[in-house]
Amino acid sequence: MNPSTAPASLHGWRLFGLLALLVLVATALALAWQPQLVEALRSAIRVTARTSFALFLLAFLASSLAILVPSPTSRALLRERRFFGLAFAFSHLIHGVLILTYAQLFPEVFWNGRSAAANIPGSVGYLFILLLALTSFPWAMKALGGRGWKALHSTGTWVLALIFCFSFYKRIPLSPGYVLAFGLMFSAIVLKLVAKLAQRVRRNAQPARTPLTTAR
Repeated sequence: MNPSTAPASLHGWRLFGLLALLVLVATALALAWQPQLVEALRSAIRVTARTSFALFLLAFLASSLAILVPSPTSRALLRERRFFGLAFAFSHLIHGVLILTYAQLFPEVFWNGRSAAANIPGSVGYLFILLLALTSFPWAMKALGGRGWKALHSTGTWVLALIFCFSFYKRIPLSPGYVLAFGLMFSAIVLKLVAKLAQRVRRNAQPARTPLTTAR
């Protein structure tokens, strides 16, 4: 069946609901898997970090994939980008609640080797996530204006991408798994820049083709 004619049952808020449910199920399973609460919280924090990263990548790369690899799938991804972004915000909200719970219940473990300055990038990230989530609705776009809304969301997504990249990079000595996460985020940033360059080249080439088309 052609994707464009397939029943579009999973889109918009239904898609968001499914993604949010999957995040909650994954969190519950991670909490239930470990018998000790401290390990259960650590496991759930890791799981929600991964779900947040996956959802952020989908939202971050949606427009780039639509430019570089135009297809029904990439266009559908771009169409649902707002809901992937909101699902990312929901996942990271759960992630933040788990971290706060961990810090409250086990402060001596949480703060061991950690300084207040180490929380600055994460705090900045949460501020932008809040701003992006609150302005992901038509009324917010109207209030901010097209240019202001675009500037906020472009800046916010790039700040979050760089925070992810920095966070993964500094954790590479702790676990080889962070090499893959850093590589994925770095590659996504490169892909985003390539897509922007390709879009600019196409725009600059468009006027040059117009006279030839007219001459025919």
